[in-house]
Amino acid sequence: MDVSITLVNLAGSVALLLWGVHMVQTGVQRALGARLRGLLGVALRNRGQAFLAGIGITAILQSSTATGLMVTGFAAGGLVDLVPALAVMLGANVGTTLIVQLLSFNVAEVAPALILIGVLMFRRTSAAPRDFGRVLIGLGLLLMALRQFVGLLDPYEDVPSLRLLMGAIATQPVLDVIVAAGLTWAAHSSVAVVLLTMSFAAKGVVPPDAAFALVLGANLGSAINPVLEGGAGDDPVARRLPLGNLLNRALGVVVALVALPVLGPFLVTVDPNNARVVADFHTGFNLVLALVFFPLLRPYAALLRRLLPARVDPADPSRPMYLDAAAIEVPMVALGAATREALRMADALEGMLQGFRDTLQRPDRRQLSELKRLDDVLDTLNTAIKSYMTSLPSEAMTDADHRRVVEILTFATNLEHAGDVVDKDLLGIIAKQVKRGLVFSVDEAEPLRRIVDRLMTNLRAAAALLVTGDDRAARLLVEEKEIFRSLEAEATAAHFEHLREGRVASVETSALHLDALRDLKRVNAHLVAAAAYPVLEGKGELLPSRLR
Repeated sequence: MDVSITLVNLAGSVALLLWGVHMVQTGVQRALGARLRGLLGVALRNRGQAFLAGIGITAILQSSTATGLMVTGFAAGGLVDLVPALAVMLGANVGTTLIVQLLSFNVAEVAPALILIGVLMFRRTSAAPRDFGRVLIGLGLLLMALRQFVGLLDPYEDVPSLRLLMGAIATQPVLDVIVAAGLTWAAHSSVAVVLLTMSFAAKGVVPPDAAFALVLGANLGSAINPVLEGGAGDDPVARRLPLGNLLNRALGVVVALVALPVLGPFLVTVDPNNARVVADFHTGFNLVLALVFFPLLRPYAALLRRLLPARVDPADPSRPMYLDAAAIEVPMVALGAATREALRMADALEGMLQGFRDTLQRPDRRQLSELKRLDDVLDTLNTAIKSYMTSLPSEAMTDADHRRVVEILTFATNLEHAGDVVDKDLLGIIAKQVKRGLVFSVDEAEPLRRIVDRLMTNLRAAAALLVTGDDRAARLLVEEKEIFRSLEAEATAAHFEHLREGRVASVETSALHLDALRDLKRVNAHLVAAAAYPVLEGKGELLPSRLR
């Protein structure tokens, strides 16, 4: 076979391997992403649970990078301490070795069956079978790629020039580490690079020592991606976890390289199967690293905090500006500070609604990403306000103070929920427009703009009501629920009339238009619940039920 054709086939096998890993990761994330994130959040209470959760979640996702990005988000937001977050990363590094161990055995024969079952599941209409079908297809493609890769190497394993090239590389373990780290960073998968290294070792293309050095490079490269992608902005706090993970892996790689001349020959005598010994070395390296660093996590975390101290950026909209810790002992001052912070949430939500209005007929992917970041601002500020309110000393508060705490928390929670509706549903409509190339007609967009304008007016009224507590303004805001119900009914009837007259862009935009009407009414309901209901309930003017 021509060498150039073989190189193309090898590159295709590598691409198929990477695509198989990608399909498994995306399938699992779509099927279990929210549950895995919730499980990780629960497990982050202590480092033992966090370590086990890191192993399990990474074994399922086949990506320590994905796990690292999730836990980096928790740590950067201040939702979890650095010690259990570091424990998750130690577990994630061990978790990547489990799939390598499984694939080190001869399981390629089941690849066609996995793909067949996966395709049958993928053709189902419901989301869950489709996602798990995607996982099975990815596993099948991964196994087929490995078998094809090994088969393509067979005719060339004794070629002198190839032996000479690989022999030269084998004498430079530092170069092996650098090459493998670069490949892992580019592929976003240490699993794929380790599997390729196992294939080379199984065919005798690289000697065991060189394969061990390549495995070390793959482990180092897997820690680079969270550093580049997980640290949001310039805040040093967001970089503590990924940099801490990179530093402990780099230290482990250096120590392993020094010990490799002694360790390598010993491992080969223990297991003569080159592919298996590479997998065992990969597992052993991560287990030893976890055993060494696990007892040292607390002082290591303290060192990272000293090296990367927190920096408050007043320009960052997600950073609380008014929650002064010194005011906690004076509840009346603290409640005023929390009120000012809650009003910043109203500003962020108004920005999301204004952005939705502007993109109705000009869907833009870049602006969509910026608007979605405002929902993160709402989430962060809501969390900060809750934490601040719950830290107030109860014994120093009056009954009126306690009622005010409830009002502020109710306002913040409902605005956060309203932001979720805008983020997931209304901006989801814009995302569908971008993805499918859809644009609302003028007759579809104008009613939505008018309703959004009224909604922003109600948002400003809710913000003012949080400050004034005026029962007359509260009654006016409650009446907006009935008005919005009528607006939705009128707009729906008019839309059906336009549909019959052919004045809508398409049937698809028609469905999106009706979804938007419903979601805007839901946002308004959250605004009423945020500000009007607490005021009327406090004055005894709210009925417990609308039922007769």
